[in-house]
Amino acid sequence: MTFARRLEAAALGPDDIARRVAREVPDGAVVNLGIGIPTRVANFVPPERGILFMAENGILGVGPRPPKGREDRDLVNASREPITALPGAAIFGHADSFAMIRGGHVDIAVLGALQVSAGGDLANWTVPGAGKGGIGGAMDLATGARAVYAIMTHLTKEGELKLLEECTYPLTARRVVTKLFTDIAFIEFTPEGPLLREVAQGLTAEDVQRASAPRLRVAEPLGALAREEGP
Repeated sequence: MTFARRLEAAALGPDDIARRVAREVPDGAVVNLGIGIPTRVANFVPPERGILFMAENGILGVGPRPPKGREDRDLVNASREPITALPGAAIFGHADSFAMIRGGHVDIAVLGALQVSAGGDLANWTVPGAGKGGIGGAMDLATGARAVYAIMTHLTKEGELKLLEECTYPLTARRVVTKLFTDIAFIEFTPEGPLLREVAQGLTAEDVQRASAPRLRVAEPLGALAREEGP
């Protein structure tokens, strides 16, 4: 089997990645969920953990996605997807939402990424030459939250690296990513550089290194990322 096929066979799906991120969020944290896979994280956190999910369009207390047919068109997240509101949730305007973000009242921002650098630089809003994309609130979230969890596939559809020594796409913010979750790895950014914490089942640390530009230190013991069923 080729290297590319082995990576593809071992890769986690979007819900698997969201479940892993959900386990990493500390109980009681205030967490903003960006568009895309990050919005799925709220589906895998039971209310008793006391985590408050925020959507930047103006709600604190986001619950799981509602069952099909029970959607409320006035209750959506930043991706314009239907959500539920937990008991005690607060709904407010954009100005208050960004006052929370810029004022340092968000513990973690979970954001999608296009590229991440060895130093934790984040590029997540446009691909040069694509002629689309807007930075939106990503810059505020990346610099206003106390920690940034980034989510992305480890390689592009064309097999190009996305974890690089230096990003080649326009940056959202410098040195902000604290943890990176991909379809084949969980990597923590430390003062000594990126630390490979977990690898998808069926792959090795050497496989992840081959798909990454920066030199990765390897945690001991090295954990395994697995596909899971249920919440």
